[in-house]
Formats: sequence, C-alpha cells, structure tokens
Amino acid sequence: MSEDVSIEVVADAMYALVKECHGKRNLKPLDLTKAMIEKFGPACDKNMCKEAIGVLLDDDRCQYSYVGGGSYIVLRSE
Repeated sequence: MSEDVSIEVVADAMYALVKECHGKRNLKPLDLTKAMIEKFGPACDKNMCKEAIGVLLDDDRCQYSYVGGGSYIVLRSE
C-alpha cells in the first residue's frame, strides 16, 4: 500500500491481529509494529504504530499484560 494510512486504520489492523492470536500467543508491542510495517509498507512507521497502540489502550480494546518480565498487548479482560 503506497497510499496514506490513518492511525485508526493501523489500530484496527492491530486489534484484528491481537484478536486472531488471542489464546494462541502473546504479542509484544514490537511484534505488532513489525507486522503493521510489513502490512502497510512505507505508509506506516514506528511512531504511527506507537500512536495506534495508544488508541487501542485508550479505547479499552486492549491492555498491557506483564508476564515473565515481558510486556504484551492483549485483549481487555472482561
């Protein structure tokens, strides 16, 4: 994709990936960032991914989980 990508589109794609991996594996913020840069190409950068993660956390769609000394992005506990 060479067109501009909004932070909301990246956040939605991240949420879909977290939801898809739920119960199978935990994703670190860097895993999400790498996946989005691969998916959207040069239209997406690390700063955009950082803001998109912030959107997921602010919207209460996802939360941080701390396991074994590492932090992961997971679906919000109900």
